Amino acid sequence: MQRRKAMNHLEKYNEIFTKALGIPAENLKTLKYQDEGWDSITHMELMAEMEDIFGIEMEADDIIAFSSYEIGKEILGKYGIIFE
Repeated sequence: MQRRKAMNHLEKYNEIFTKALGIPAENLKTLKYQDEGWDSITHMELMAEMEDIFGIEMEADDIIAFSSYEIGKEILGKYGIIFE
């Protein structure tokens, strides 16, 4: 039986977006709020999934500021989530 390799933070982060928005990983680097179906409902789903997967609780200001894929990585860095 093969063991599945544990995902790193970047792989988890990417998977949260690709599953929620149904888009390929290639589209993520330039992704911004209001693109590719990222609306207010999806935003809250993304934030809840980030908190669950990474075991954090984000402040309201950070949830509001989480307006793009790249900005999201910076915000998560404040919570000790490091991307390689």
